[in-house]
Amino acid sequence: MCISPRVSRSGVFFVGNYMFASLSEKFEGIVSSIKGKAIISEKDLDATLRQIRVALLESDVALSVVKKFIDEVRTKVIGQDVLKNIKPDQMIIKFVYDELTNILGSSNEEINTNVNPPAIILFCGLQGSGKTTSVAKLAKFLKIKNNKKILLVSADIYRPAAQEQLEILSNENGIDFFKKNDLNEIQEIINESLNRAKKEMYDILIIDTAGRQTINQEMMDELKMISNITNPIEKILVADSLAGQDAANTAQKFHELIGITSIFLTRVDGDSNGGAALSIKTVTGASIKYIGTGEKIDQIENFSPDRIAKRILGMGDIVSLVEKASENIEKKEMEELSNSISSGKFDLTDFSKQLKQMKKVGGISGMLSLLPGISKAQKNIAENNITDDMMNKQLGIIDSMTPKEKSNPEIIKASRKIRISRGSGTKVQEVNKLLKQFVQSQKMIKRMSGIKKSGGPMEMLNSLKGNIPPNIKF
Repeated sequence: MCISPRVSRSGVFFVGNYMFASLSEKFEGIVSSIKGKAIISEKDLDATLRQIRVALLESDVALSVVKKFIDEVRTKVIGQDVLKNIKPDQMIIKFVYDELTNILGSSNEEINTNVNPPAIILFCGLQGSGKTTSVAKLAKFLKIKNNKKILLVSADIYRPAAQEQLEILSNENGIDFFKKNDLNEIQEIINESLNRAKKEMYDILIIDTAGRQTINQEMMDELKMISNITNPIEKILVADSLAGQDAANTAQKFHELIGITSIFLTRVDGDSNGGAALSIKTVTGASIKYIGTGEKIDQIENFSPDRIAKRILGMGDIVSLVEKASENIEKKEMEELSNSISSGKFDLTDFSKQLKQMKKVGGISGMLSLLPGISKAQKNIAENNITDDMMNKQLGIIDSMTPKEKSNPEIIKASRKIRISRGSGTKVQEVNKLLKQFVQSQKMIKRMSGIKKSGGPMEMLNSLKGNIPPNIKF
């Protein structure tokens, strides 16, 4: 069975064909090969770095970036006598994590819109990179998150229906769009939209520009002209992650010509390598600030280098999972389930609530994308035929039970199973599978409850066989 690609609101990881999928699997294998070793020789280090080099190159990371990565890790390991350390394996993993974070951008930087309004954001990029959709995505994102009054304008007078496309996206999402049918010159469009943004006190003016199949002088002259008129706080390049090294090369050319300040990386839901993300920051010096995780307007995320680095190394992203849960699940709902678990009472009603909460944070695939050991978890769900459709079936099975059966699942015998299966439109085998899974969840809840009393989050994650090396603070 194959797990189909799925977009997760949590960020860049997708079960099936998710960004960094192949690289993550390779890195998990590399980490496992040195993990737990009390002694690591220089020969072992060379072999590990060779494996990392191959993994990065196969993921379409630029050669110059790979060379710098390997040199930095080797220098730190040798320079700090790590091989003579009590726990050299953990230190090497830490240095690999640090360097991954560094080449991805070190920190999550957001656009500073707290300037004298209107804050001008200029978008640029090649044709077909998803630029116009990305403009609308960021506008809605900033409007909702920062409560900003935003005006959009299209300076693309070449591509048929380019301005209409942005206008439609604006109208669909409640964002103002500048339009004047009698304006056909780019300079006029920019000046008039800027005047309106100032006059009507908009917080932000976002400018969409024309793309080209290739970079040419006419295109760059237009961008320079728009930049000189508006003095933007951000010059955002939209880059297609599927282009791999070509995306990094394109970014470098744009940066040399107009000085881009940040990157919006698109189509990460279709890129299992991640080479563009790992190359683009080093090549340009501009940070990746946003990623497009799908075609829908709300499928946009802040780019968090440290969290991405942990995911690549198979350490998961528990912070994002917690944030996602807090955004989608009511506090009262979480507290009620927590109280049931704490009291030692966990029945099928609670199990149903747990399944519904999982759906709210992206279902099986959404959660697995953020848990430690993603490649192992992916293989496990494939082997056990676990899908989001199965979760919906299980909810239907529980809904077909009586309150007494939900509270006392042990009374569900043959005749009851037949009735429940008929009522939910499922098979008796599926009812049996649900009850078995419920018993396993009960055991896990008791185990986690015991950990909660004796330790903290790290103990819990380690007990669940996560891949976070102990005693290392990230």
